[in-house]
Amino acid sequence: MSKKFPLLIFIITLLLLLAGCTGDQAEQAMPSRQLSPEDFIGGTSLVMYDSKAAQAAWEFNPSDFTGKTFAILTGTPWDTILEEHIPGAKQAHFNSIPETILSLKQGKVDATFTSTALAKKFGNMYPELTLLYPPVTESEVALVFGKEHAVLRESFNIFLREIHENGVYDEMTKRWLESPEPPEMPAIENYAASGTLVFATTGNSDVYSFIQNGSPTGFEVEIALRFAAYMKMELEIILMDFPALIPAVQSGKAEFAGARFAVTEERKQAVDFSDPILKDGIVVAVRKETAAVSPGFWQNLKVSYERNLVQESRWKMIVDGLKVSLMITIFAFALATLLGFGVCGLRMSKNKLLNAIGSLYVHVLRGTPIVVLLMIAFYVIFAKSSISGTAVAIIAFGVNGAAFIGEILRSAILTIDKGQIEAARSMGFSKAGAFFTVTLPQAVRVAFPTYMSEFVSTFKMTAVVGYIAIVDLTKAGDIIRSRTYDAFFPLIMVALVYLAAASLMIWLFNLINNKTNKRLRRAKL
Repeated sequence: MSKKFPLLIFIITLLLLLAGCTGDQAEQAMPSRQLSPEDFIGGTSLVMYDSKAAQAAWEFNPSDFTGKTFAILTGTPWDTILEEHIPGAKQAHFNSIPETILSLKQGKVDATFTSTALAKKFGNMYPELTLLYPPVTESEVALVFGKEHAVLRESFNIFLREIHENGVYDEMTKRWLESPEPPEMPAIENYAASGTLVFATTGNSDVYSFIQNGSPTGFEVEIALRFAAYMKMELEIILMDFPALIPAVQSGKAEFAGARFAVTEERKQAVDFSDPILKDGIVVAVRKETAAVSPGFWQNLKVSYERNLVQESRWKMIVDGLKVSLMITIFAFALATLLGFGVCGLRMSKNKLLNAIGSLYVHVLRGTPIVVLLMIAFYVIFAKSSISGTAVAIIAFGVNGAAFIGEILRSAILTIDKGQIEAARSMGFSKAGAFFTVTLPQAVRVAFPTYMSEFVSTFKMTAVVGYIAIVDLTKAGDIIRSRTYDAFFPLIMVALVYLAAASLMIWLFNLINNKTNKRLRRAKL
């Protein structure tokens, strides 16, 4: 099975790749200046796309970037840095570092920022980009804690001082910041004697926090694991987009978070910072002059297949993500169906108050975007609850779907001729008996196609649950993309899995409808 599944995904992905895949270009790099050891201490770099002025002189000059568009990671101080040091530059906001890099590589933006902690890995990861020095500015990087966790933060600061003194910190910086290849996470004993610590991170920032062999790893992840062991507690890691990390700490969904957070006065108003774990800064990088040599379509396809599915058994993340998406869909739709009958009853009630309540429910839920409802449920309604993100998603989708299913049922019931109900009553059926014997069976047959279409729509809408730290099918694709920096293959792969699953659902529903609908069976005869 481990070999057949990625091959199956590869074959169906090939169909769309034939229409649009373009090969990566082999690079013949311009010579760049040698970086000194001080350049690798840590920092934020500015990555520039094809700046002719910057190519002529391998040094940062703010005037070269006037009028250029920069990819900004939402929630970071990059926008402030841009305004202070490169006035006149434009901004384009993204939710993850891989998105900023990919938009730059594709020429959608002119420049972006990144960390100089990546300096020794930069050439391997982005062969078409190179770093420029000296740094634009410097800052301190720290972990963030909720303001109600002052004691925990102080315990972390004591722990941080201890690993500085005993040499563990030096080993970590050497392992994560100086090694050109991703190292293996050392074995760290995991305790559960004193409870659980929840650590929120992105899982898509190389060096600091990324996914390797299906598990979170990186400099900040190792610090969090060692701190949990120091506290004799188990560590639970939840993955979120960068803009969601501080809200997660504020709402109590996580005790602390890390994703290369620069210490700023603005952030201090919302959360508390630990003592600095690293010194950071900003330097510039430009795209190298290259001679494009196409490796060929099939060679490029083979490389994409290996990197995105086979390496580190990444196909397993797709399978696990699909399981999560299906689980949320099934349980949410069951809840929506139960609530939908109640909504239908309210909407058809002759009591004006009950009817008004039902109408208001439908109006509000149908008019609110599901992603907004999802975040309200996670960060506001269940902010202090220990309920899992998956359970929150099921409730949110169930409550939202009830408004649609309630209207589907009501519309189907209204299509039934009232004369049939009167005939049933004249034969001695009670009002309830007439409804369940005459009205409901016909209404179900009428509503079934639309009802099943709503199920498929719910399955596709679960693609947004990654906003609340759930690794579903879409989020799994994002994680793979953050490791391979392949913009095309992971997206097409995820789209095809959604398409295959939805097509199977539609086929099953049509089969059920054909078997249970007497009119369709008679029409075929």
